[in-house]
Amino acid sequence: MVDTTTIRPEVDEILPGIIADRRWLHENPELGFQEFKTAEFVRQRLETLGVEDIQTGIAVTGVTGVIRGTGKGPGRNVLLRADMDALPMQEENDVEYKSKTDGVMHSCGHDAHTAILLGVARVLMERRDQFSGAVKVLFQPSEEANSGGAKPMIEAGVLNDPPIDAVFGLHMAAGNPTGEIRVGTGPIMAAADSYKIRIQGRGGHAARPQMAIDPVLIGMHIGVALQTIVSRNADPMDSLVISNCIFKAGDAGNIIPDTAYMEGTVRTFTPEMRDLAEERLTEIATSTAKMMGGEATVTYDRGYPATVNDAEMADLVREAAAEVMGAENVKDRPPAMGAEDFSYFLLEKPGCFFNVGCRNEERGIVWGHHHPKFDVDEESLGHGVSVMTNTVLKYLNR
Repeated sequence: MVDTTTIRPEVDEILPGIIADRRWLHENPELGFQEFKTAEFVRQRLETLGVEDIQTGIAVTGVTGVIRGTGKGPGRNVLLRADMDALPMQEENDVEYKSKTDGVMHSCGHDAHTAILLGVARVLMERRDQFSGAVKVLFQPSEEANSGGAKPMIEAGVLNDPPIDAVFGLHMAAGNPTGEIRVGTGPIMAAADSYKIRIQGRGGHAARPQMAIDPVLIGMHIGVALQTIVSRNADPMDSLVISNCIFKAGDAGNIIPDTAYMEGTVRTFTPEMRDLAEERLTEIATSTAKMMGGEATVTYDRGYPATVNDAEMADLVREAAAEVMGAENVKDRPPAMGAEDFSYFLLEKPGCFFNVGCRNEERGIVWGHHHPKFDVDEESLGHGVSVMTNTVLKYLNR
């Protein structure tokens, strides 16, 4: 029998240790696939807690451990994921736990995610008699890079030993106040693809444009025409974003250059829209260039797929969050066009990715993710531990 009323008090008791872990991680940030100190810190913590089957070096720096229940129940297995990587940014916060690494900081909350999962492991180790089956805790490298650490960890077999039945993850939410939990059903984050377009024209004197093929003009037409995919090819009821973010050409104001270069991102929620965007983008770029006498070469790279929460698992998280946070603090999480490689886990197993509010205007913690002044209200760490712990116990005892 699980007593949910004791989870919050138990977490509050160990919160100072969770905060201390988060501050160490914040002071010692590491970029994707370089999280060697972070991984060793995690390994030592798991070993101290008595977590079994600790594996390191998965997908370079990934770490996993297993907590086996001793109680009665159906014997299912669940995986919990935290990402560990930081971003290449200079921190501008004036705090005692400021990054000690020049040009690198935890400006997205992955330090909090790692500390929270260590806290969850600590609580679950004390409650092993309250569930059967196993909980695999997974600490993942490089969520921020478009190659990502989730896919190679899955390819390394992290879902197989023990065989995982469901997956859960969380992310701090700088736009939501501390104490608020956001849960969405279905697609909650977009697939993130990228494209590169190289336009070959024919350079010449700017005063004699008739002797040249202007790749700048071709690129301008391509940039405008790409937006017709959104306005004229896509169903208005389906979300699609195409943003051209780089346009480079030329070195002088009186020379028509030989080539131009464009680069951007495409965000979608459905496989059908993803296919449409890739097909039409390639057609528009190549045909527009040909029509104007040039040539365009398109490279389209598919990044993270859409993050899609299972309806049953999302309801489970809502129920678990309401029990430990109060129903009034559990809100719907609307879809957003950002991307997240937890999506790869959700392609393999049913699960839910939810948000933990960490904004505190009174303390000046108001800056968004990827901002040099980003920080989290550390009270929110306990909320993340409480909700994730109760979610696991409810799932394993259903």
